[in-house]
Amino acid sequence: MGRGDLSDAEWARLKQHLPWNVGRGGRWKSHHKVINGILFRQRTGIPWRDLPSRFGKWKTVYDRHRRWSADGIWDRLLRAVQADADAEGRIDWTMVGVDSTSCRAHQHAAGARERPPRVPGRRGRPAQHRDDEALGRSRGGLTSKIRLASDGRRRPLDIVITPGQWGDAPQLIPVLERIRVPCPGGGRPRTRPDHVSGDKAYTSRRNQRYLRRGQIKHTTPERQDQRANRRRRWSAGGRPTGFDQAMYKRRNEVERTINARATHGESPVRHGVRGSRLLQLLCWPHYLFHTVPPQVKAAVAPA
Repeated sequence: MGRGDLSDAEWARLKQHLPWNVGRGGRWKSHHKVINGILFRQRTGIPWRDLPSRFGKWKTVYDRHRRWSADGIWDRLLRAVQADADAEGRIDWTMVGVDSTSCRAHQHAAGARERPPRVPGRRGRPAQHRDDEALGRSRGGLTSKIRLASDGRRRPLDIVITPGQWGDAPQLIPVLERIRVPCPGGGRPRTRPDHVSGDKAYTSRRNQRYLRRGQIKHTTPERQDQRANRRRRWSAGGRPTGFDQAMYKRRNEVERTINARATHGESPVRHGVRGSRLLQLLCWPHYLFHTVPPQVKAAVAPA
């Protein structure tokens, strides 16, 4: 087993959620080896054709990643491992941080076809497809922006990718609305964290109304211009937003999540033309590569 490959315990946790062949004549082959190749390429950022031979043919690894991205299998896999982690108490809902990071795009990432890519064997659009392919222009050239929400244990709950010139404040609500952790026993998925933190870029009246309407506690510092505008209006400016300095110190958790996953390998420089494939593998490995704490094992162990 190479560095970064799935161990036997991690593979046993993962394989039950993967598609398998039905009947004679298999469509899929060696999921374990192919997924290790996909993770290797995501971690190192090398071209697909330069994959080591121990992962099999590079074309097989690339096609599987492309098909599963279009079919939404990576998204379903994320929901499945999140449901298992939530049932074991490994998701910390007491603090969910929202942050973003810029991703430079290589010149080869431009030039995608205007028509959406086909899903093999289907007529629908690929999962999470964007007409602009989340590619925008800013002062640094072609860029994309990776926005994520992570729990208190530095595990991403969901990720949204947008063009690089889009602001942060309007994207807080789309990021939070994509959080859906299913319940293993059935019922409605959990979508609401106990507390949300964000930096000054996410401070806006629209975001505050959304969080208050959902009865979500939040900690976001007030910008200097907003504070001056509120004071200038006297009583019509309303009350200042609540700010808990102790809770805001936990914002380092989401920043460490970005540093651990979104600033290594393929993520800092985007080469692919399809934006949806950039974020497919940034979430679920966190739920496999982290062991269950002993106190959690004791709490969920059957009597």
